[in-house]
Order: sequence, then C-alpha cells, then structure tokens
Amino acid sequence: MKILHTSDWHLGKKLGHISRLAEQQRVLQEICDIVDQQSVDAVIIAGDLFDTFNPPVEAIELFYSTLKKLGNQGKRPVIAIAGNHDSPDRIEAPHALAHESGIIFVGYPHTHIPTFSTYQGFEVEQSEQGFIKITLPNKNPLCLLLTAFANEFRLKTYLNPDNSKQSVRNMLAQSWQQLADQHCSEESINLLISHLLMYQSAKHPLQEPDNEKPIEQISEPVFTNNLPPQLDYVALGHLHRFQTIENLICPVVYSGSPLAYSFSESFQKKYVILLEFDQNKQLEIKPIELKTPKKLIRKRFMQVKEAVKWLKTQQNMIVELTIQTEQYLTAKDRKALHDAYDDLFVIPDVQSTDLFDQAQNKTKHILENFHNMDHLFMSYFHTKHGQTPNKDILDLFSELLAGEQHDSN
Repeated sequence: MKILHTSDWHLGKKLGHISRLAEQQRVLQEICDIVDQQSVDAVIIAGDLFDTFNPPVEAIELFYSTLKKLGNQGKRPVIAIAGNHDSPDRIEAPHALAHESGIIFVGYPHTHIPTFSTYQGFEVEQSEQGFIKITLPNKNPLCLLLTAFANEFRLKTYLNPDNSKQSVRNMLAQSWQQLADQHCSEESINLLISHLLMYQSAKHPLQEPDNEKPIEQISEPVFTNNLPPQLDYVALGHLHRFQTIENLICPVVYSGSPLAYSFSESFQKKYVILLEFDQNKQLEIKPIELKTPKKLIRKRFMQVKEAVKWLKTQQNMIVELTIQTEQYLTAKDRKALHDAYDDLFVIPDVQSTDLFDQAQNKTKHILENFHNMDHLFMSYFHTKHGQTPNKDILDLFSELLAGEQHDSN
C-alpha cells in the first residue's frame, strides 16, 4: 500500500501584500500529479487546510477541486482533518457529498464517520468516535486513529467529560490506547493522524514557525511515549518544516507545509511524504521534494544600485531586502527597487545617528509644546462625545493620572 502524507496547506494565506493563491494552485497540482504518478492508494492531509475560519471563495474552490482530483472518482480515500486554523464545522459541512468522491472530513476529535462504500473503490467498514477502518481491494485493512485539533477545554469535554481533573495528555494516551487495543491488528496498517505539538521528550521541545498562530492546545506537551505500540506511523500537522521526531515506537513525522509561509522558512525544502508498505507491513518512507514553490530569501545591500542590479537577475522567489543606508530611502529609490522585482519587501536600515537625534529632538519639541494633560483629555472627550466632561469624570481622570505618575517615579 502507498499512502501520501501532507499538511498545512493554509489555503488563502498571504505574505504581507503578496497573494500566494497562484503558487498554491501550482503546488497542489504538483501534489495531484505525484499521487497519480506514484499510484498512491490513500491521501492524508493532517490539518490547517485553510489559513482562517472564513477563507476566501477562491481558496475554498481550490480546496474542493483539488480533493476531487485526489479522490479519483471515489477510488482513492482522502482523509482531511481540521487544524488550529480551521473551522471544524466548515470542514465537516460537505460530508454527504464528499463521501461520493472518496473524501473523509474530520473536524472534531470525537467525530463519528458513518460507514459507507464507493463504487469500485473502497469501504469504510467500521467506525466510532476518533476511528475508522478502511478496506481497499487487494490491500491490507487501513486502521486510522483520528484526532483533529481542539483546545484543552474541548478535548476534555470530548474525551472524558466526567473526569476533568485528568490531564489532557493522559486522556489522549488513554483514548488512543483503547482504540488501538480494540481495532488495530498485526494484519492492518495502523496510523494516527493528528494536528498538535508532540515532543520526543521534555528535553526536546519543538519550535513553532514564525507567523504561525500558537497552537495553545494543552497546558502540558504530548510525548511520543504516549503513543500506543500498535501504530505503524504517526502523521502530524502544525510544524512547517519536514521532520521526523521519533523512530523507535514508530516513525512520528511532520510532513511540513507545501509552501514557505514566512521568511523564517527561507531556503527550506518542501516535501510530501510517500509511505510504502510491503506485504509484510515493512515501511519505507520517501520524502518527495516539491519543485514548484517559490523560495523565500533575505538579502542585504549597502547601495540601492547594487540591489537593483541583483534583483533583475532573480526569478521564482519572494525577497525580503534590507538596504543599509545613512539616509531614509527616497520615493525614487523605492520605485527603482519595486520596478526591478515584483515580489519584494524593502526594509531600510538607517545607520545615521544624526537622523536619529533629529527625530528625537523633534518628538521632544512636540511634547514640550503640548497642552497639559487635563486640557488634552477635555479636548479628546469633547471630540469623542460632543460635550465637556463633568466634574466626576475629571476627578477620576486626575486620580488615574496621579497614579500613573506615582508608578513611573
């Protein structure tokens, strides 16, 4: 059996003012091509399908059209779970139609997928909260433990509402173990699909990517030793760099995002992960590098002319350009830079102490010539409310102001 693991598509995400939709279209088509070329039997998308709870229409259309291609008219199961950027209700909304195309959406950790089969495809023959068993023609059964993202309160509610004092980590470990004991066998291929932060141990914390919303899932980390021993592979989402964090119990892998979404990911290679199980369930993991994503790079120049010359030789990348200068960049300089390259962020690094001193002196002069704070407050209040503040409000403001001055001293 061949299974493709991907995650963190973040459809609809921009980088500053730059839309990534065209890149996302290209890279998702590349993923579809890989799935067809490799004759993949099942596809896993481990969360953060969209970048926001309310993604733009173009992102939604791209998502559904891609999943329809991946499902191959219901012959290939596509399992997509919600991440911390996704609305679980939005993810699960098209259940009935999605099943016809072989697509399985999981929005919540306690989602119960109804059993169904597709014409000349596969069958979800067994299901309960957080688990499905899929059978495909002439393949080992596929047993999937499914834990979509939820915050600590919701996880406690879903997993063990009668024992809120138990730690979420223990709740997850207990839930996974019960499902594995009940359903996973030596004949089946047993996977956990989740979107969370999982550490090898307390000594090996993982770094969340810049500009990534902190997952804020639980008050304590989940460790790989909380996993049931029956598992053959753990497919994780949330971290944007491809990495294997454990390979003793079983491979525990973050596939990473298909595009670099912040400059902290500069020069990272992006992958999808191909899992190949032979008849004896021996697993070979093959990361496949994606070729279409633009690279994000940071460059520094001392002169605008040098930067313009370099920019004119570049292509298929997004550049964060720092110009070290003794003067602020003029409009002419900025125009020259942006005319030389479209996908560009310009950061002036002004080194002149004279300019800094001038700015400080100007600010000091403005502050010294302000009216006193009482007059400023009265002027603001009148502008905001169309009337002068009464004595009680003025007394309260004076009391607060006195407290601030006391604290600062």
